[in-house]
Order: sequence, then structure tokens, then C-alpha cells
Amino acid sequence: MELLRAYASSSDEEDNKGTCTDAHPHVTQVPTGPKEITPALPEVNLPLVNSAPEISQTTIKAKTDTYYVPPDSKIVMYNPTYEQMYAPVLGPENPYKSDYEKGIKNSYGGYYEPAHMQEFDFESQRRTFIQYGYANDPSTNVQPNTESTDPSSSIIGDKESYIENKGIMNYEKCEKSKEKRTKRVREEFGEPSNVDGYNGPWAKYENEIRVSKPTEEEMAIIEAQKRFKPHRRGPDKEPDNVVEAKTILHISEPIDYQGRSFLSPPRDVGINFNSPSTPDKCFLPKKHLHTWEGHSKGVSAIRWYPRSAHLLLSCSMDAKIKLWEVYNERRCIRTYIGHGASVRDISFSYDGTKFLSASYDKTIKLWDTENGKLLHTFSNRKMPYCVKFNPDGNKQHLFVAGYSDKKILTWDTHSGDVIQEYDRHLGAVNTITFVDDNRRFVTTSDDKSLRVWEWDIPVDWKYISDPSLHSMPAVTLHPTGKWLGCQSMDNQVLVFGTHRFSMNRKKVFKGHLVAGYACQVGFSPDGSYVISGDSQGHLVMWDWKTCRLFNKLKAHTNVCIGCLWHPLETSKVATCGWDGLIKLWD
Repeated sequence: MELLRAYASSSDEEDNKGTCTDAHPHVTQVPTGPKEITPALPEVNLPLVNSAPEISQTTIKAKTDTYYVPPDSKIVMYNPTYEQMYAPVLGPENPYKSDYEKGIKNSYGGYYEPAHMQEFDFESQRRTFIQYGYANDPSTNVQPNTESTDPSSSIIGDKESYIENKGIMNYEKCEKSKEKRTKRVREEFGEPSNVDGYNGPWAKYENEIRVSKPTEEEMAIIEAQKRFKPHRRGPDKEPDNVVEAKTILHISEPIDYQGRSFLSPPRDVGINFNSPSTPDKCFLPKKHLHTWEGHSKGVSAIRWYPRSAHLLLSCSMDAKIKLWEVYNERRCIRTYIGHGASVRDISFSYDGTKFLSASYDKTIKLWDTENGKLLHTFSNRKMPYCVKFNPDGNKQHLFVAGYSDKKILTWDTHSGDVIQEYDRHLGAVNTITFVDDNRRFVTTSDDKSLRVWEWDIPVDWKYISDPSLHSMPAVTLHPTGKWLGCQSMDNQVLVFGTHRFSMNRKKVFKGHLVAGYACQVGFSPDGSYVISGDSQGHLVMWDWKTCRLFNKLKAHTNVCIGCLWHPLETSKVATCGWDGLIKLWD
């Protein structure tokens, strides 16, 4: 042991001789030989740089006390404070948010957690609550006990219904349904040979009540309700603005020195009013002859006196109807007052002694043309849009009217009752036009369709409806009786044939603006020209054969709603407008 210690100490001294340690701990001198001496390296002092920012100890303590709690975390390993739980997720708190908006939400209504439930259980509880009014309480796991006297511990909803139905669910059958129902028994059919006593398969059941007449007590209650029932309000109520019917004669004598009334055509104007023929050649009107003034509001329609056309009847939005002279002095002969609202349409009878007027006061009135007497008033509490006498001379006691409730009614002037109803349109009826020697009539409606009816048959014989069609609020028959000129709401005049009632797509008249207005269409007596008013007050004229636009006359300052070509004159045209004027052109 002594020898080993001496050897270890001698080896350490030799090692220390070959190693030089100075002040610099990182410099090591390697001995190259016993005579070589290594020079000492200079000492280098490097500055120490710390790139971390300085943070006060108070800040470090505040940061370490605040912990971030994710909203979707399920497990929290420490007990956070209220401020930590409701701190904003990112960034500073928005001062403009309400308490509801600050809450944690994963849906628009709030925050919900997914729950695992079988679809059958959920649907059975939902349907049970809808049918019976109760369901199992989802907040408890206790199943309802039908024997329990207090079912409120396990269900929610109607407790009485739960006890009455013994807690059955929607998918369980009730004991009431299990009970066998007694089958109803019919009375005996009887023998077929007994005509009066044979019931057959129509025999009633035993104890069946087929009379629904109310009892005396129920009748007393119904009568009391009728007595105190308030007046009906709405579009179907009876008109309140009832006006007493009267007439004003504007000429000094209604009969001339020969005893003829003003209904007789004049004989000193150089026109044969009894001629059945029409002019052979017609010409376009160019100049203004006369203006009739008398209506305080816009004129709705004008009509010639039948055959002779020496008188002109007009109706207006001022609820008045006036009769005008066409020749000689061109005076206003008579005014008919009796409507409580604007008059929409008028129609002469076959001989002109009577005429009808349809008004927005939901009435149709029959007038005597000569003495102005109101003969009858027809009303079904609906608004009439058009009215037309049957042109047949043997049916002058009948007329048809189109109403706002999609129906067409035939009235009898003798009894004042409705004798036929045509109910096939899907919109308000705008026009009625008789064709085919008055055996049929054509109607147009707001439903953008055209229907053809046989007289006195309430089923439409022809129905024309096309996606390209627009509403046609004005229809006029061509003098030849073979064509119908229809004013379309897409600024066109369409032509339909009266033989097959198909559209003639080669005859379309354009160049005027009528969208939104029921401007009337007219024809010259020889059928060579087509005329129409427009929304800008023009009288527009086309050629029938070529559909070429000939001319536009500025007839009125407002809408030119009506235009009529004189049936016996070659170039006389009457127009009316919403400026309250009626003008004659030649």
C-alpha cells in the first residue's frame, strides 16, 4: 500500500510540470520540449449582453395570477375566479356589447350542450305531449308511476290528463280504443215493388237524426244575435251614398212643332238616317269640329244612339250621364242623376228608348232615355264593370253584366231577378261582346283569358289563355263580324277570329301607349281603318290590311279613353278623355 501511494504522488507531479495554469483558465500550453518556452496570450474581457426586456415584479405577479380558461374546456385543474371565468376570450372587452351578447354562445339562442337520446324516445315524448298534454320530465331519471298519487314528480304538463289516461304514451293503445264498437244498424231496405216504402241502400241508420233545425231556445238566441249584430263593413256592404234619382232637361221644348221628340233623327242635315248600308269608302279625320263641355270630371265612356247616331250618350266620373246632340246646335239635351259614385259603363237598348248604366256604387240602373225616369235598380252588392243589352230584338228584357267577383249575371228587367250565372273566370270581368248573330258572347277578364259562351249556357264554349297574353280590358267587333279587336296591356291591339276564335298573329297594331288604361278600340264603317286612344291623349289610326300606323292626333290633354267612328259618316270620329271633354273630329 505504501508503494502504491508513492507511485501515485510521483505521477501527479510529472503531470503538473507539463501543464501551465495562469489567470486565464481557457488558455492551455502544450509542451513541445524541455528547452522551448510558450509566450503568454493577452487577456480579453468581453461585455455581457441580455436581450430580454425588463419587467417589474408587480407585473410578473399580476400575470402569473391570471389564467386563461377556454370556453370549450370540460375539465379545469384549479378553481378559477369569477373574473377569470367571464374574461374576454381574445383582446380587451367590448364596452358596447350587452350582457346577452357578452355571454358564451355556440348558437344564435345561446349555448347548448349535445345530449345523447334515442330518436324513438324523443318522438314518443313529443307526440305524447301534443296528443295528451303531458310528457316525462327530462330533468329526472325517475320513470312515472301510474299508481302514484302525485305524478308531478315525474311528468310535466297536464296532470289531470295524465291521471285520466293512466299515463299511456303515444305509441301505446288506449283501453278506450280496444273496446269493441257497436256496429250501426240500418233500417230495412224494403221491397223494391213498394215504390213509396222502398229505402234501398239509402236507408238511414237507427237513431239517426237527419233534421238540423234548431230548437226554440236556439232560435231565440239566433234572433237575439241578429238583432244586435253590428253592420257589416267591407267591400260587400250596401252603398251608403244613395242619391235620389232626378233628371235635368237643358232644352226649352222636348217636342218640336211637328210633335217629334229629340229621339227622332233630324231631316235637315243631308244624311239618310234610315239607310241600312254603310259608306263605301272612309277617310281619316284631320280637323277638330266641336267640343262638348259639361262634365266636371273625366269621361268614362261614350255611346252612339242606335242606327242613326244623331245623339251621343256619355258617362263620367262625376256620377252623371249626359245626352248630346251630334248635329245642328250640338247642345246638351238631358242630364241623368242618380248614381252615388263614378259611372263606368253604359249601354243602349235595341231601339234606344232605354239605356243601362253601371256604377262604382255597386248598382246598375235602367233609365228611360226620353223623359229621364229611373225605371229600375239592380244590385247584388258587387261592383259591376261592364253591362250590355242583348242585341236581339226579342230579348230586350234581358241584359248581362260582368262583376268584380269574377261572375257574369243575366238579369231580367221584368222581374228584376238574376236568371243565369256564368262563373268560370278567375278575375274581374272587363268586357262583354256579342258575336255570331247574338247566339254567343265573348268575355275578357283580369285573369288574362278570353272565354266564349253560348247564350244561356253557363259553361264556356271556348277558352283562350296563353302565357304571352296580357289582360284585355277593351274589345270591339269588326264591322264584318269576323274579327275582334282587343286592346292588350302590352301596348298592342290583337285580333281574334270569330269563326274558330284563334289569334291572327299577322295582324298586330303597335305604336301607342295604353299599359294600365282600358282605352277603347274602334273601326271605320267600311272596316279599312282601326282607331284607338292612348294614355298620352292621342287618337291613333292604323290601316287594317297592312297594320301600318297612319297618324296620331293630339285629341286630349289627358288619357283618351274612348273613340267611336260614326256609323253613317265617312270621316267623323268622336273621342272622350279624362280631361272631361268630348270632341268631334272630321
